[in-house]
Amino acid sequence: MWRHEAGAMLRLALPLVLGNLAWSAIHATDLILVGRLGADSLAAAALGVNLYNAFLIFGMGLVMAASPMIASERGRRLHSVRDVRRTVRQTMWAAATICVPIWAVLWQGEAILLAMGQDPALSADAGRFLRALQWALFPFLLHLTLRNYISALERPIWGVVVVVSTVAFNLLACWILIFGKFGMPALGLVGAGIGSTLSGFFMFFGMLFVVYGERRFRRYHLFGRFWVPDWTRYRDVWKLGLPIAITLALEVTVFNAAVFLMGLIDKPSLAAHAIAIQIASLSFMVPMGLAQAGTVRVGIGHGRGDPAMIARAGWTALAMGVGFMCLTAIALITVPRLLIGIFLDLGDPANAQVAALAVSFLAVAALFQIVDGAQVVGAGVLRGLHDTRVPMLFAAVGYWVIGIGVGAVLAFPLGFRGVGIWLGLASGLAAVAVLMVVRWARRERLGLVPHRIPMGAAMP
Repeated sequence: MWRHEAGAMLRLALPLVLGNLAWSAIHATDLILVGRLGADSLAAAALGVNLYNAFLIFGMGLVMAASPMIASERGRRLHSVRDVRRTVRQTMWAAATICVPIWAVLWQGEAILLAMGQDPALSADAGRFLRALQWALFPFLLHLTLRNYISALERPIWGVVVVVSTVAFNLLACWILIFGKFGMPALGLVGAGIGSTLSGFFMFFGMLFVVYGERRFRRYHLFGRFWVPDWTRYRDVWKLGLPIAITLALEVTVFNAAVFLMGLIDKPSLAAHAIAIQIASLSFMVPMGLAQAGTVRVGIGHGRGDPAMIARAGWTALAMGVGFMCLTAIALITVPRLLIGIFLDLGDPANAQVAALAVSFLAVAALFQIVDGAQVVGAGVLRGLHDTRVPMLFAAVGYWVIGIGVGAVLAFPLGFRGVGIWLGLASGLAAVAVLMVVRWARRERLGLVPHRIPMGAAMP
């Protein structure tokens, strides 16, 4: 049974991991191209992207509610159509709801960065970049809703095809717009923002093509009478999705806060952090994919009322996530300059300080790889049990009280500067990982697991 679960988990997780890596590669491509404009442009892009990501991740968390809701429904009734359709539609309504206020905030990006004490020149460049980038939010959230839908149906490969295609599209669009190729004006950072927005629409229309073109997806008629409200299901999406959104936002914004703290130190620290965090984010995409797969598999077991399946799915996802992060920790320690050289010209003496700082940051990142994998998969498997509120509180305490608190004290009063901030991040991740895994281990005593198998439940 455990071998069967491991195979099912891998078949579901591998396309999700590939899709996450491809999505991360889109942002990595932007940074690689912007890095050729110089360290100042890279630092401004880091400020803009991190402010944008704070809101993007919140929206992602909200629409991620679709995955455990659909999975649980499939556990109860394998061939359910109407409830799956209701969930997808109202998740899209929820995405539309939050975009307008987010756009209003991001339009004031320069003023927000200045209020945070960032460099005026970098803030101005980042603000212009954000005004081009922010329009990518809505199409991306619609794309993600459809991707969660096909993943919960355990057919995630089409999402990989769309996102991988977008990597190539984004590379071409940003290259043309940043550097002014094929007769276009060289728009610099603004060109990177426009290219990313075009890529967001490319992903959404790609997913539309998939759900209309593939028979197994088309049978749900997702967009029929799309305008008709369904307030009960809309509230259900918010009830489950809002704690997920806050949890993810707390995690990502603690890294964003680290960016802003780096900006208070100096520009080389900020640029080095942008490189190190991008490398760490690439490795994070693997346990994140396993967490998404764990949500689906645990969610199916939850819908059936099958505690044995829930246990197998959750522990399998945790073992795979932590095991992979052990390997990435080794890579960050042994070949850091090889990884940094992807983003920075190491042969240029002007980049020597940034490269040295990035090496030291990656050494600390290697230490928290294991706990980072444990906390994200732990949150994912709890999500499959529709347990989202208490993990939200864990995130608030771990990331912001412990992570930022320890990091700020180490960085400034104690003089550890950038390394101190990264040590704080590691301590926060460790605290959250312990809390998540302990709650998962105590799931039955906490009453999170149903103990009945519905009559007629279908096996996968």
